[in-house]
Amino acid sequence: DNGSDAPLGHQHAVACAAPLRGKKGSHYEGGTRVPFIAAWAKPSAANTFQQRFPIRAGAVQSQQAAVYDLFPTVLAVTGKSAPASHPVDGLRLDPLLTGKRDASREETFLMHYPHSPHRTDYFTTYRNGDWKVIYHYFPSEVSENSHYQLFNLKVDPFEQTNLASAEPAVLKGLMQGLIVGLEKQGAGYPVNKETKLAVKPKLP
Repeated sequence: DNGSDAPLGHQHAVACAAPLRGKKGSHYEGGTRVPFIAAWAKPSAANTFQQRFPIRAGAVQSQQAAVYDLFPTVLAVTGKSAPASHPVDGLRLDPLLTGKRDASREETFLMHYPHSPHRTDYFTTYRNGDWKVIYHYFPSEVSENSHYQLFNLKVDPFEQTNLASAEPAVLKGLMQGLIVGLEKQGAGYPVNKETKLAVKPKLP
């Protein structure tokens, strides 16, 4: 559960998600991206579960998945169905474990952290394909683009170069996706301590 945190010293003192930036709870990739390894303990072509859910040896997958994808995957392996009253957020992982691309899987990921205290407070991140935006609700320094960090993860996987000013069209498009995603989920928002009003993300 603690990802890249190490059980040494204070809980925030030692961690490593290298070469990614950040660690557990961070808005950077080191806080959200972890490897996932799957294999059958004893591969057998005669095993009915493995026939239903084949995992190709040596397959490598770069598409995104999340922990909530495990529930529908376990249902698929066991041949069970969720109760009609139980919402299922995730997607089955078995198409990914073949090493092939799953065309039905969206290339977007929304992470919302509207509360405090934590190591990274009051933020929302939204990724679409290679692009990722981080929105800061209460930036430490207020300037034209201080609310935004924009990264091209394909060329800058370690998130070193903020392209918010250099790519205004990309920034606006991602922020539109971020805002729509939050509204669709009925998200809660941080509250301004002075006005007591909810603070929603704004377009650049």
